[in-house]
Amino acid sequence: MNIGFVANESKKKLIQNFCIAYRAILAKHELFATGTTGRLIEEVTNLTVHKYLAGTLGGEQQMGAQIENNDIDLVIFMRDPSQASGMTDVHTLVRLCDNHNIPLATNLATAELLIKALDRGDLDWREFYK
Repeated sequence: MNIGFVANESKKKLIQNFCIAYRAILAKHELFATGTTGRLIEEVTNLTVHKYLAGTLGGEQQMGAQIENNDIDLVIFMRDPSQASGMTDVHTLVRLCDNHNIPLATNLATAELLIKALDRGDLDWREFYK
């Protein structure tokens, strides 16, 4: 599956730790991320991440286009709900995931549930749905 990662600035360390913890699962999939987030994930996991532009430079819009093309199967967006800037992009990503039936995690607890479900094969049916 193709997994997309986005993280607000205050959540970058959290997404790095998440990817370290679930490296073995993530290694079985294609990873995509906004620029800085992707670079940080690569640095701590040695996994290959296909990187878009930085989120502030249009990376979230690039990921949105991939979602619209059904090229992303799952999105993990570690967002800071207290951060007001970029809220339009947050709503756009959520809307796109809803419109295209893409599982979306916006916090650590949901991200862990989705990754564990992915590892168990609970999301395999999505491949047939495409």
